Amino acid sequence: MEHRSDPRAPERGGPAGPGPGPGSGPGSDPGSDPGSGPGSDPGSGLGAVGPDPATGPGADPDARWLALLMHAAFFLLLGASLTRFLMRHPGEARTPWIIALSITLAVLYLLGPVLGSRPTPRRLAWLGVLVLVWMVLVVLAPSFAWCAVPLFYTGLRILPPRAALALVALLTAFVVAAQLRLADGFDPNLVLAPPAVAAVATAVFVHMQRQAVRQRELAGRQRELIDDLLRTRRELAATERREGTLAERQRLSMEIHDTLAQGLSSQQMLLQAADRTWSADPDAARRHVRTATGIAERNLAEARRFVHDLAPADLAQGGGLEAALHTLAARESAQAEGALTVHCHVEGTPGAPLPDRVQSALLRIAQGALANVREHSGATAAGLTLTHLDDRVVLDIGDNGRGFTVESAPVRSPDTVRGHGLPAIRARVHQLGGTLTIESAPGEGTVLSAVIPLAPAPLTAPEDPA
Repeated sequence: MEHRSDPRAPERGGPAGPGPGPGSGPGSDPGSDPGSGPGSDPGSGLGAVGPDPATGPGADPDARWLALLMHAAFFLLLGASLTRFLMRHPGEARTPWIIALSITLAVLYLLGPVLGSRPTPRRLAWLGVLVLVWMVLVVLAPSFAWCAVPLFYTGLRILPPRAALALVALLTAFVVAAQLRLADGFDPNLVLAPPAVAAVATAVFVHMQRQAVRQRELAGRQRELIDDLLRTRRELAATERREGTLAERQRLSMEIHDTLAQGLSSQQMLLQAADRTWSADPDAARRHVRTATGIAERNLAEARRFVHDLAPADLAQGGGLEAALHTLAARESAQAEGALTVHCHVEGTPGAPLPDRVQSALLRIAQGALANVREHSGATAAGLTLTHLDDRVVLDIGDNGRGFTVESAPVRSPDTVRGHGLPAIRARVHQLGGTLTIESAPGEGTVLSAVIPLAPAPLTAPEDPA
């Protein structure tokens, strides 16, 4: 141990010490440097976030730089302490021991990163041996107390909170004892300042560690929320795709019913009529066959249109909805061969062209309604009336057939072949946000009215009087 003789006098040092820096602290101002050195470094080590802030794939860059700074500071303080001792105590018997212990302490410190950063038993044993060698050095040469600065950081970063606090208390006690040995007499500042500064630095370090833990937990919850959001979006997209598929299937079924199925049904009726009258009235039978051929041509055009863009063939020919309704009325009258006469009337003028989906839906509604009139009503006259209003368009289909009781109208079941017309019409009107009204009574005919709302025209902004 260092003795209090004249050779130790330079150990207290003064301005003539080895210069500014860690080596001159204990000698030039033993009352202030221990407080600023050991106390300030744990405070600076607060940048280390979490149990492994400076290593691992998710290491904090600031913590990595702080760890490098602590490593450099340790070797700088160790070298300065050894140099100061050799300058103040040349040729003493303890000098070889001091040199050997300094080299051992440096080698042990270098082994730290090799052992990993987790508090494993081997890592804890390494820390214990490191602290023990430092304590022996401090007992032999109190100036090595400055090396406690990086050891504070290492212990607080590796050990659990209670063990780290115990280590900080032990290191602080050795720093205080070493400074008292170097002092000429008792100095309360040397006893109280290092523990106070170490306590403040440790509290700040622990607080920042807890903040880092909370931030990691918050980041984990955010990742979980993001994962839930992405999973919900995928499920929503899948649900929308399924709903779109079902809606498209329903639309196609209505399209096929209002075109191909109705046409095939008419062809069947005409061909059956031709078969019955082939022998008695060949001319009438041929007319039935020719009419069926015309219907087949229309169905072929509709089928090709389905393949192309699923738009009604009458609309694809140009002329808009009015022309398509007139064409439909004329065709139905021709196919009925005098049994049914269909008239078409248009009232009002649209303020803007009707959307394609509205035109297509109204034409399909007219086709489905006329198919019902032809097959079920027994009517001799029917009328299509298209009325353009400011905010809506109305399509009325009326006939003078046998009528029916609206409240007792049968509901189509999935297994029935007939009866698709009214449900399909209701579905089309509902898809466009409109309303469907049916007025009928036995023996008084039927009037079907479909009202489709239109988007209001954009208002023109008033001119600025200025």
